[in-house]
Amino acid sequence: MARAGRRPGPTTTPEQILEAARTLFAERGYQGTSMRAVAAAADVNAALVHHYYGTKEQLFVAALRMPLNPAEVITTLLAAGPREEFAQRFVRFFIRAWHEPATGQRLQAVLRSAVSTEQGAASIRTFAEQVLLERVSGALGVSKLRVATAMTHLIGLMLGSTIIGIEPLASASEDELVALVAPVIAGYLDP
Repeated sequence: MARAGRRPGPTTTPEQILEAARTLFAERGYQGTSMRAVAAAADVNAALVHHYYGTKEQLFVAALRMPLNPAEVITTLLAAGPREEFAQRFVRFFIRAWHEPATGQRLQAVLRSAVSTEQGAASIRTFAEQVLLERVSGALGVSKLRVATAMTHLIGLMLGSTIIGIEPLASASEDELVALVAPVIAGYLDP
């Protein structure tokens, strides 16, 4: 009689799911990809996709290899204090995330992929247009254009300081960058 449950030994199921998700998100986009389709492509039960990755958005973030979910970060930062201080908290968090070894290297890898391959650019564009801008715009009560402008401003800042290493930007302290950039970002994100 066969034993019920998972077979002993290492499993490759999470990696199979991620590979199937990357392929489908690249081919069909975020809106055109369902959790069931990912499960079918990975040849697993849909419940396993939910078990390993939770929601479709969480699966997409994992497929992009992002170390954090920007939409969740925005919600947390909004709840952390007064709305008029949001831009300062946001810029500080953003700069810190790019400079911390645990998240910075992975964020840099995502950005490198986005600017060096069409598939990488398409994945990031899909996430920005179909998930991030919608949620952040709604949470902040500002237009998607203003959110997109703020995000690209900050991404450009981090591209120049961490990947290209432009001085004196690369050696500027977190406090210096926050003081310089937060007022501009506040101008984009204030309703």
